[in-house]
Amino acid sequence: MEGSTRNRTLGLRLIGAYKIAGGILLAAAGFGIFRLLDKDLGEVLEHWVYRLRLDPENRFIHAAIMRVSGIDRHHLKAIGAGTFFYAALHLVEGIGLVTLRRWAEYLTVIATGSLIPVEVYEIARKVSGVRIAVLVGNSAIVAYLIFKLRQERRTHAEHPEPRVAEAGARE
Repeated sequence: MEGSTRNRTLGLRLIGAYKIAGGILLAAAGFGIFRLLDKDLGEVLEHWVYRLRLDPENRFIHAAIMRVSGIDRHHLKAIGAGTFFYAALHLVEGIGLVTLRRWAEYLTVIATGSLIPVEVYEIARKVSGVRIAVLVGNSAIVAYLIFKLRQERRTHAEHPEPRVAEAGARE
């Protein structure tokens, strides 16, 4: 029983650390987006293309410059706000999982699971290795947490007494 508890704790903490890292990266991206509000995005991207010594005539780079040039201030604010919301969600999930809170397990299953159909749609629209990796990773997280929550519910139903002291600490 002790080994399975240690594995469960390790699994939750690893997922939590992953979520915290993602939240920090998203928050940094959000700050970066808001720093771009008063700038022409096309010019900023062109600057980085030259600075990184990329070929500005490359069709992918040219297409990216054209896409970001069309983003106005209002849309950029919305993207920044969405990025900060998503960062906050990741941080709450991650901190909850690292501190072994049951509500964080449910929150992560709901939040991560609700985005899986969007990820499938995006893959159907345009297949990429990154999109597939994100889908596989998020699906694995959701499956793991559901498995552990069901396993814990079964264990609690079979042995309700020993878990009473632990329940107060986890809620």
